[in-house]
Amino acid sequence: MEIEFLVYGTPVALSSRNRRAKDTWQARVRDGSTSAIPEPHFAFDGAVAVTIYYFPPAPMQGDIDNIVKWILDSLTRHIYIDDQQVERIVVQKFEPGKTADFLSPTPVLTEAIEGQRPVVYIRISDDPLEDLR
Repeated sequence: MEIEFLVYGTPVALSSRNRRAKDTWQARVRDGSTSAIPEPHFAFDGAVAVTIYYFPPAPMQGDIDNIVKWILDSLTRHIYIDDQQVERIVVQKFEPGKTADFLSPTPVLTEAIEGQRPVVYIRISDDPLEDLR
């Protein structure tokens, strides 16, 4: 299993006390993933790896690790059964002016790199050791 998708907008930080903003962000993540999953769809029950790349429009305020929790929770009972299945997380920000040369970006990642900001690129794989081999 491998899916990837984009979520446009600024992620809500873990420390946010605005419940409505959290709910809206989680719905946006879930909606973004819906277009990437095949039908019929059942939540995956094996180990997963999650990659999160954030492309903010300006230098990021706050810490990159604060955007992870709401994204993982958004995918629970939708992409995977429980976020305890997540065995590996890769998270990185790519602020304007700080570029990276991706060796062979997928079309979805290319859209995140070259397109409208802010955007979050999310990839879920059923191979938590994929980059370690």
